[in-house]
Amino acid sequence: MELIQKTPDLSAYLAADEVIDHHHPLVRRTAARLARDAEDSYAYARLAFEFVRDTIPHSQDSGDPRVTWRASDVLEQGTGICYAKSHALAALLRAEDIPTALCYQKFDVVHGLVAVRFNGAWHRQDPRGNKPGVDAQFSLDGERLAFAPDPEFNELDYPVLYAEPHPAVLDALKAAPDRAYLWKTLPTAL
Repeated sequence: MELIQKTPDLSAYLAADEVIDHHHPLVRRTAARLARDAEDSYAYARLAFEFVRDTIPHSQDSGDPRVTWRASDVLEQGTGICYAKSHALAALLRAEDIPTALCYQKFDVVHGLVAVRFNGAWHRQDPRGNKPGVDAQFSLDGERLAFAPDPEFNELDYPVLYAEPHPAVLDALKAAPDRAYLWKTLPTAL
């Protein structure tokens, strides 16, 4: 599948905003701590991915009722669903000048992940969090995502790479007082 930048200007995929708030002190401190153990940007990207995947539980898996959407809140509260975890990873990567896009897949509901740009190409990564039956890995040599869409069930990969969260995703996150409510209002298509 060919991934398509929604915004042609690559600098948009480095920008900070209300959601991908990589200027926030907690995001900066976390990025600096991870960067100390990385010999280059590839190693840093892997460390940031593994940090978000492994140390921030997916709130559905852990039963956490809180809804986070801003990257700094995900890091502070240590919880989030796929979208929120993707926002946190994007902020950590952008904090170290790695172009990062938000992208999506469609299953029963829309699933969020990121794409990182290395060597002139985009590479999708899924920081959702592993569990039995889910084994997402950081990879620049072929995708190792949490889920593979099955077209027979009307599942698909959306090819568009967004610099900011899709409005349907962000609206659902912001409107949800808790995860139970969010689960009833997750977008089913983009």
